[in-house]
Amino acid sequence: MTDASRIDRLSLSVGGLARPELLRRLAGQEVLLNPHAETLLDHAIFEEQPVRQVVVAERTVGDLGLVGGATLGEVFDRARTQGLILCPADAGPYLRMAWKDQAPSADRVMSSGRAPTASLTVAAEPLSEDDDYPKGFYLRVVEGRPWLRGYRCDDEHIWSPDDRFAFCLPPVGS
Repeated sequence: MTDASRIDRLSLSVGGLARPELLRRLAGQEVLLNPHAETLLDHAIFEEQPVRQVVVAERTVGDLGLVGGATLGEVFDRARTQGLILCPADAGPYLRMAWKDQAPSADRVMSSGRAPTASLTVAAEPLSEDDDYPKGFYLRVVEGRPWLRGYRCDDEHIWSPDDRFAFCLPPVGS
């Protein structure tokens, strides 16, 4: 179930589209991309992948018990201990297309060294350990326009307890 402020449980299909078709579908939904998202979408992981069904749920860093904030590695480790799974590395664009009722950001600031207001970061293993290469995607709505944005951070960056992440739930019966 979703509402404008939080994803409690959202089933979606990830994969199944070759890069050109994925880009056409994003454009058809008027999804805006920043240069970091474009860099990520050029990665080989976005060659056609088989379709996988996942169920996504949102957690804040604080929901994970990290009330003082945490690094990305700490956030991911804590989520795993709570039975959450990282999303497939190619999940970001599919989640952006599936989640139509994301609450808009209260501000237009696009880059400030922190997660923007009302953004949702897709929890997935980074595609590169290079700090200059984008770590992953986040979703945001600014002035009514959906964005799929890539972000960069190093291993020392502290995520706020209010920062929101999308994780996968384990398959039923596991």
